[in-house]
Amino acid sequence: MPSESLAAHPLSFLLQTHGWGKAEFARIMQKHGTSLGIPLTTNRTTVWKWEQGQEPDTDAQRVLADLLRVPYERARAQGWPRWLPVWEVTGLTAPWTEAGTVEALSDLVGSGRMDRRGFLTITGSALTGLAASWVDAPSAVAAALNGDRVTDTMVATVEQRVSTLRTLDDQLGGARLLDQARGDLAVVTGLLGGGRYTDRVRLRLYALAARVTHLTGWMAYDAGLRSAGQRYCIGALRSARTAGDDAFGAFVLAEMGMHVSEAGRTADRVALITTAIDNAPRTLSPATQCFLYLHKAEASSRDGDHRAAGTALHHATSLWERGAAEETPDWLDWFGEAQLRSTEGKVLLRAGQVERATSSLETSVTGAAPRDKAVRSSRLAEARLTGGDLEGALDAAHHGAELLEDSVSSVRALDRLKEFSARLGPHKSVPSVREFRERLHELPTAV
Repeated sequence: MPSESLAAHPLSFLLQTHGWGKAEFARIMQKHGTSLGIPLTTNRTTVWKWEQGQEPDTDAQRVLADLLRVPYERARAQGWPRWLPVWEVTGLTAPWTEAGTVEALSDLVGSGRMDRRGFLTITGSALTGLAASWVDAPSAVAAALNGDRVTDTMVATVEQRVSTLRTLDDQLGGARLLDQARGDLAVVTGLLGGGRYTDRVRLRLYALAARVTHLTGWMAYDAGLRSAGQRYCIGALRSARTAGDDAFGAFVLAEMGMHVSEAGRTADRVALITTAIDNAPRTLSPATQCFLYLHKAEASSRDGDHRAAGTALHHATSLWERGAAEETPDWLDWFGEAQLRSTEGKVLLRAGQVERATSSLETSVTGAAPRDKAVRSSRLAEARLTGGDLEGALDAAHHGAELLEDSVSSVRALDRLKEFSARLGPHKSVPSVREFRERLHELPTAV
């Protein structure tokens, strides 16, 4: 897990980016308030309370808005803390051109370590607008840049590094590998911005940029860094569009849906996957189509539309049975029966079909890579608990905890286990429950 400070509230990120400590910020607020004729008693404790969720009073917000040069009427209209200027993301504002893609990637390389953990940066109309922009954006055009020539061999070397890193991610989880992924992204971005290459190599570089940026975003998401994960995914979406790889772009949109639905933005996820499916190339392999429709099933299920979820799940299963053995793109070579059964189990569990859900989740956990075993063990535990099998539920949860203790580093898996532990409240007096909760408490918070 990266050691740098992580912001849990938009105000925390604002202080972080300006280099202000709480006490210093309090003094700045008091001084600026005096200049406006608005006396404030802001101190370090006041700032801490704001970061914990307490809303500043009207005077404090008026002073802060003026300090940050945000029109107060806009601040009032948007509400706290949405008006704080921390949501500007280059990936949303740069033009959908080759230069715009390089700008967005360079911004990620420069600021990717400023992870806004705990709050989502991009939701609602900004998110759906991004999806619409991806649909309408032009493909890349040839451009000559000064610098050393980028050869096929150089690109192949980085491609192999990224492929190896993706394999390691399945085994170890994203938290331990995030810095390596960031380094590979910096290499690819440097080649794009300063290299000299043929048109064919240029498209290959942008396709590689899409892969490594998505992988970095996935690792950030696995490490619990939601906003950073989103920003990397936007870079991946742009890079895929510049490379003319709309199949990978549809894949990235589907993956972005996971970020928002887990933050309660289930309608946003439905909108994203609908855009992805409606605009994906018609030449997608059955397995790739299956992947997209599984996301539609999961999105609909989380949004409470169980009929639509069942329809999408049935279609995904049919696609898998028809084309599982056919060739899939390299970026989807990890996808298989275990992923299908995982989504099937979650959808069935939400629909109240506990026995079938449990069977699907057991199959999913058995066939998964270590990191996915750690994540999915808690869902299997939830299904068994719902079915009245307390000891079986604890057995699944212990398996997840053991993986986190021994080899896997995934904040996402740890969070899932904590969610399951919260469901054990009615059984808190049972010795085996107390034993599991003690084990979970001893796991490091940054696994």
